[in-house]
Amino acid sequence: MTEPFVSAAELMGQVLGADGYPFVVIDHPISSATTEQLADRARLAAEACVEHLVQSRA
Repeated sequence: MTEPFVSAAELMGQVLGADGYPFVVIDHPISSATTEQLADRARLAAEACVEHLVQSRA
């Protein structure tokens, strides 16, 4: 999720019965980001996802 839409994502989680569901937040915007910026954001997001998964298994 990008920063400006965090509250919408949290609300959607509540509506769908997944209150507090973890998700990764990346920089906004996406549409005007360069390929390099998107690659950096994807790398950071992937690392954060791994962290969420590892923490949930502990």
